[in-house]
Amino acid sequence: MSSPTVAADTPSLHTDDATSERRMLRAILALGVGGFAIGTGEFVIMGLLPEVARNIGVSIPQAGHAISAYAMGVVIGAPVLAVAAAGWGRRNLLMALMLAFAIGNFASAAAPGYGSLLLLRFVSGFPHGTFFGVAALVAATLAPPGRRARAVGLVMLGLTGATLAGVPIAAWLGQVFGWRAAFVFVAVIALAAVGMIWRDVPNLLPTHGASPLRELGALKRKQVWLTLGIGAIGFGGMFAVFSYIKPTLTEVAGMSIEHVPLVLALFGVGMVLGNLVGSRLADKHLMRTIGGVIVYSAVVLLAFVWTSHHWLTVSINVLLLGTIVAIAPALQIRLMDVAGDAQTLAAALNHSAFNAANALGAWLGGVAIDAGLGWTSTGWVGALLAVAGMGIFAWAVSDARARVAARTASVGT
Repeated sequence: MSSPTVAADTPSLHTDDATSERRMLRAILALGVGGFAIGTGEFVIMGLLPEVARNIGVSIPQAGHAISAYAMGVVIGAPVLAVAAAGWGRRNLLMALMLAFAIGNFASAAAPGYGSLLLLRFVSGFPHGTFFGVAALVAATLAPPGRRARAVGLVMLGLTGATLAGVPIAAWLGQVFGWRAAFVFVAVIALAAVGMIWRDVPNLLPTHGASPLRELGALKRKQVWLTLGIGAIGFGGMFAVFSYIKPTLTEVAGMSIEHVPLVLALFGVGMVLGNLVGSRLADKHLMRTIGGVIVYSAVVLLAFVWTSHHWLTVSINVLLLGTIVAIAPALQIRLMDVAGDAQTLAAALNHSAFNAANALGAWLGGVAIDAGLGWTSTGWVGALLAVAGMGIFAWAVSDARARVAARTASVGT
């Protein structure tokens, strides 16, 4: 049976009866499986850089450019696709995006060399941001009042859960059957998600009057840019460290290669915990959650410089590193709040920002390593990016307060 087609802001979607609750959870599960595929595809290469580098004949930092290529695909693809598909029904758009992601990963598995791998990872990243942006809008629409962040968090649970289950499984497949098998695994999950979305997600219509021109209106809002800046800069530290986690574990902490997937799973546990806790906190105190997580991330990233020398301390630090993702649902809701009627583009741009952070963090981490500063230097890079994020957050808070004061003064006169 096909899903119903309804307006994106239909009030009846917020009914409290058990049937509506089950339909909402099934829809979010389908979206979460799509997120699981994307999360696995995004993060798995970070645990296979030595294998990729060896197979295509480049250095590990050069192989890390495939991470940046994917991230830049997300950065560019999110606004382009969100604007181009402004008038599409939500379910049809989500299915098309997930199908394109599957094809991109099948193609990545067949990449004959370094240049083609970079190009195909770039293309594979195109659907990422728009998928998560539209999925977040669907989840927030289906959620009861006061639970928007938790609904978005449940969709993001697919992404964070990928680091707990999908990435270790794909990493194991990559080590046993070659790194190309990991991308085939990702593509198969993506195809399964297409079927689940068709079956369980209602085909919500875009809001009345949706158009590419109206979506572009989000780019005129200063608070949108500041929120994106927090994600693009402040979240980059996590990627600076995690992009090179495998060689750090083996060469600095002296960990055997067989134990690396276990540590990657700890990172996934941290992401799941951070996502669940962060989304609940964001529903209660949105801006406090954003500011608090940035400060917390600076401490965790700086600690990595010293904890990375012992298997136990670095394992704990990797777990904490994953919890930094607590900022993601909060930033997603903040963008929805400040975007006005340009919801699709703003929601998609959140993931452009995160992948700008991915590209920036991986690149700066590689620069520090290539400069001879050692694998642990990524902790310093990450902490400095978090501090820069604090500065942007302070700017956003100051600007928001100034706007409120100006409106109050205008009303008073």
